[in-house]
Amino acid sequence: MKNSNGLNEVFKVFQNTESYFTEMDKNQSRSLIIKQILVICIFAFIYGAVMGSYHSVLQSLVAGVKLIVLTFLTLIICFPSFFVIQQVLGSKMSLRQMLVIILSGFVLTSTIALSFSPIVIFFQITGENYHFLQLLHVAIFFFSGFFGMRLMVNALKFACDKKSIYPQIGVSVFRIWIIIMAFVGIQLAWNLRPFLSDKNEDFKLFRKYEGNFYTAIIYSVNQLISGDEVPKNYKMNPSLRSIDSIANQQSDSTSVLYFTK
Repeated sequence: MKNSNGLNEVFKVFQNTESYFTEMDKNQSRSLIIKQILVICIFAFIYGAVMGSYHSVLQSLVAGVKLIVLTFLTLIICFPSFFVIQQVLGSKMSLRQMLVIILSGFVLTSTIALSFSPIVIFFQITGENYHFLQLLHVAIFFFSGFFGMRLMVNALKFACDKKSIYPQIGVSVFRIWIIIMAFVGIQLAWNLRPFLSDKNEDFKLFRKYEGNFYTAIIYSVNQLISGDEVPKNYKMNPSLRSIDSIANQQSDSTSVLYFTK
C-alpha cells in the first residue's frame, strides 16, 4: 500500500482482503479514510444521478445528493452504537481501524451499484416502466449491499482469527448490527424519497403521502404483474365519466334489489 497512488489505494481491498488489512496498520489511516469517503461520494452521486435521470435533470441532481446523504447519515446514526458495543466486548481495534473496515464495505457497495448503471440506463431507454425500474433499483441495492456487508464480516473475522485484536462474539454481534443498519437505511430512504420519480408526476423534493417501504414494494409488484398503470394526471372524458356514473348507479340498484329479495 505504500507504493499506491491516488484513489487506487481504496480499491486494493477487493484484490486481497487479508494483506490489505495487515498493511493498513503500517500506514496513516486518516488519508485512507478521506479517500474512501471521496470515492463513496463520487460513486453514490453518479448512481443517484442515473436514478433521477428517468424523470428530469433536476431530479437527477437531487437524487445524487440524496444518495450521498442517505449513505453517510445511515453511517453516522449506526456507527456509535457499533463502536461502543465492540469496546464493551473487549475489542482492541481503534476508532480509525473500525472506520476503515466499515467504509471499505460502503466503497464496495457503491462500486457494485455503479457497475449496474449501464443496465439501468438500458431499461430506462427501452422499457420506461416506472414500477419495474423501482424494483430493479431495490434489487441492485440489496445485491451490492450484501457483498459490502460480507467484506466487513470477513475483515472482522481476520482481525479475530489472525491478529487477535477482535473478540469472536463481536462478529456475531456485528451481524445483528448489520440488520439494524439495514432497517435504518430503509427508513431513511423512505423519508428522503423520491429518488426515482414517475414521469407523470411533477418534481417534488420530498413526498408526504402515508405508507411505508414494504407496502410500496408490494404495490409496485402488483402493478408490474397486472399492468394496470394509469397516469396520475389522466383526466377522463366527460361523456365517458357520465356513462361510468350511470353504470355505477345501475349496479347499485341491482345490488339493492338483490338484497331486498
